[in-house]
Amino acid sequence: MNRPLVLLLIIATSCSTFFKKKNERVLARVYDDYLYESDIKGLVSSGTLPKDSLIITRGFIESWVRQRLIIQQAEKNLTSSQMDFTRQLENYKNSLTIYAYENTLVRQKLDTLITEEETQNYYDANQQNFLLKDNIVQLQYVKLPLKSTISKQIKKLLSSDNSDDKNRLADLCEKNAADYFLDSENWLLFNDLLKQIPIKTYNQEEFLKNHRDLEYQDSLFTYLVRFKDFRIKEGVSPFNFEKQRIRDIILNKRKIELIGRMQDDLFNNARKKNVFEIY
Repeated sequence: MNRPLVLLLIIATSCSTFFKKKNERVLARVYDDYLYESDIKGLVSSGTLPKDSLIITRGFIESWVRQRLIIQQAEKNLTSSQMDFTRQLENYKNSLTIYAYENTLVRQKLDTLITEEETQNYYDANQQNFLLKDNIVQLQYVKLPLKSTISKQIKKLLSSDNSDDKNRLADLCEKNAADYFLDSENWLLFNDLLKQIPIKTYNQEEFLKNHRDLEYQDSLFTYLVRFKDFRIKEGVSPFNFEKQRIRDIILNKRKIELIGRMQDDLFNNARKKNVFEIY
């Protein structure tokens, strides 16, 4: 924080100058607790405007004062047993220690290689858990400036499955389109598409069943859409749409199993060595 701002805060906070060990300045006091200049080091990012720095720092100081007042009041009204947090702190420390160790173990030992076959097998065995909550689509779309002269050409290329035409389409979109999506192998939420293209429909399911190629215009753009496939909500979600989720499920299952084996091995080895007793 710049020196003029600190000086201003000191003057605004107190008419007296306090010192810590050598010449450390005090910014606030609550009874015998002091907030020093070093306590707010790094609070304000470099480049912050002086006015904003002042607001941030004043807010921090007031928050500190309020917190210390509450703590002082609590210490006056609580019994020593009520303020004894030894057990809670010990439990919290133990939880953090175990969590840190388990995370280290997972990073070192977890097998993260998941084959396509394993993913597919999990999907086949658990399809009842993969029901769609929304309509999804496979499609290609191109958003062109309204006065574009290549709309007809783009529309023709969208309807082609020829590899050369696909490459030509990608090249034209890169050079001319305001926005485009050509990966028709991946699934998208239909609601996300509606945020990009001004399609008006009151019944998504009927709309998807009755449309394949679309052309829309507004005051600025032409939208060209080609639907390849769709799935209706509450139906079974396609494998490709769930692949990453399945990977996450398998990895989490492996993680739980790894930690469980570690705990069992540790317990059993300790029992063999007689390092603990249960009375």
